[in-house]
Amino acid sequence: MSIEFIFVYGTLRKDTTLNKHYMLEPDCSYYSEATMQGKLYDVDGYPGAILSDNPRDIVYGDVYTITNSAFVFSQLDNYESCSDNYPKPQEYRREKLNISLSNGRKISAWVYLFNHHILNLKQIVSGDYLNMPE
Repeated sequence: MSIEFIFVYGTLRKDTTLNKHYMLEPDCSYYSEATMQGKLYDVDGYPGAILSDNPRDIVYGDVYTITNSAFVFSQLDNYESCSDNYPKPQEYRREKLNISLSNGRKISAWVYLFNHHILNLKQIVSGDYLNMPE
């Protein structure tokens, strides 16, 4: 059985003051700091990442290994408003993307991407939710 990974870039990161990363325990284990190619936006006090073709656009986050993907995704799909309990188009969508670990290695990991228009949203230029201006 192959290892599943999840990349989190916002409220689920281990160093946020919100301490929502408890939702990943005990079915996930912290693995590494990481980045993805994309842009980060302030949705309403929480972040939303979208894909970007520009390699200079970087989103910072954490990677976790998943030991029970069925349970983890049933919980997180609800938290990220992308389960069948939410009307379409849902706020986020879950995709598998190439992620760069802090040691330079690349892996494939699940990511929740923002699934609505960004026209009126402010970009978090640093790409790091932990350094988001207040």
